[in-house]
Amino acid sequence: MYCGHEYTTKNLEFAYEVEPENADVVAKRRWAEATRKAGGRTVPSTIGDELKFNPFMRVGSEAVRKFTGASDQVSAMRILRNKKDNFAGSTRPWIPGGGPLPGL
Repeated sequence: MYCGHEYTTKNLEFAYEVEPENADVVAKRRWAEATRKAGGRTVPSTIGDELKFNPFMRVGSEAVRKFTGASDQVSAMRILRNKKDNFAGSTRPWIPGGGPLPGL
C-alpha cells in the first residue's frame, strides 16, 4: 500500500494508545521511530502488516472494541475515528477547529 503521507509514527502512537499490549504495535513503532530518526521512509506497507497493528483495520478485535466501548464494528469505527481526531492535536483541517465530524 502506498499512501500520500508520512504519518506512520504518529499513527503508531495512537495504535499504542488503543492496544498497548499488542506486540506488533510495539515492534512496528520501534522500527518506525528508528527508521525516521535515520532519515528513512516508513511507507509503503502491506495489507497483511496493517491488519496486525492498524486499529482501523482491527475494529473486530476485542482490544479495539474494549478501547472504544462499542458492541459492534460500525460503532467501534466511528468512536475510534473521533478518538483519533482528538488524539494529541490531530485535526480534520476541513472542519473549522478540527475535531470529530458533526453528528458522530
